[in-house]
Amino acid sequence: MNQNQARETAHRPLDGIRVVEMAGLAPSPYCGMILADFGADVVVVDRPAEGRPEIPNLMEKNPFYRGKRFIRVNLKSPEGVGIVKKMMERYDVLIEPYRPGVMESLSLGPGEALKINPSLIYARLTGWGQEGPYASMAGHDINYIGVSGALSLFRRKGERPLPPCNLLGDFAGGGMLCAMGILLALIERNRSGKGQVIDAAMVDGSANLTTFFFGLRGHGLMTLDIGTNVLDSGAPYYQTYETADGKFIAVGAIEARFYEKLIEGLGLDPSALPDQNDMKRWPEMIDLFARTFKTKTRDEWMEIFEGTDACVAPILELNEVASHPHNRHRGVFLEREGIVQPAPAPRLSRTPGAAGSIPEKERLDTHQVLHELGYTEKTIDLLLRQSIIE
Repeated sequence: MNQNQARETAHRPLDGIRVVEMAGLAPSPYCGMILADFGADVVVVDRPAEGRPEIPNLMEKNPFYRGKRFIRVNLKSPEGVGIVKKMMERYDVLIEPYRPGVMESLSLGPGEALKINPSLIYARLTGWGQEGPYASMAGHDINYIGVSGALSLFRRKGERPLPPCNLLGDFAGGGMLCAMGILLALIERNRSGKGQVIDAAMVDGSANLTTFFFGLRGHGLMTLDIGTNVLDSGAPYYQTYETADGKFIAVGAIEARFYEKLIEGLGLDPSALPDQNDMKRWPEMIDLFARTFKTKTRDEWMEIFEGTDACVAPILELNEVASHPHNRHRGVFLEREGIVQPAPAPRLSRTPGAAGSIPEKERLDTHQVLHELGYTEKTIDLLLRQSIIE
């Protein structure tokens, strides 16, 4: 039995926790995936499929859906709303990603939910949060990290900010911190027996991720002249460089002893170089390092630096990461239904996570979920004929 198979058979921390995930994009499915990876029974409540791709085809291509079941419910009908209310009554957690007021308009807001089940954890995952001047505005990751200050850090001197895809707002500051909030609320519920509402805003979460830089600035260790500081591409020793084959190397030799190893590996004469932290000469050092790295391929440089403390690593493309020896040894990536994807993280020694694989025919499992909620075959058949469920 390999490591991933062993993980699938082990007990997991959230075994027995039942989660309603109201269908959404990116942040909320990621939050639900984290919970499912660690044992939660996550059921996604989606709209009827009229005019949209079949769910099994969509799920096959999206790692966020691993280990989850799906039901399709028409929430424009009282009976459809009633199904979700019955889920609220029996489930531990509800995740909803809609603008403030949407769930209330369906009579599914937290006030109603906590009357139905006072121990329910009701997680609201949005960009701007539940209140404030921007709360009702549309937005995306780039907007939220702009207002939080995080986006201002991603630029070279004299250039405009470059968004780091949608990693910071949607996933780190949104989905991941929402999952953490859910876990905190579950722990507290063990003491009080009470549920609560989580207001997980991506602007809050991405701001929280910048805490370190507020500390640096407060101690005079960085300026707002972004692109000239140690960690924002100003320093030659914390930088990315292109190699002879058009690939890239990541250098992070901040400490003096690591910087010495970097200079040694580059074959440069330290006596001919300025002091490591002579900031005025950083631009010429960046140019020197860039010209030097261009003399060899990425793999040739890694033959020199691997096993050393020079803090040099290859910048791998997404199609390379799974085959890298370190990632392969640790099982950082796995494959589900032909899709390479990251394995669950972090690693727990006794109750590790596992990327669940539910057979395709069982994923869209409205019938089974309704049975679990106590609906009879006759009622389920009626709901199907009335197009309240699919």
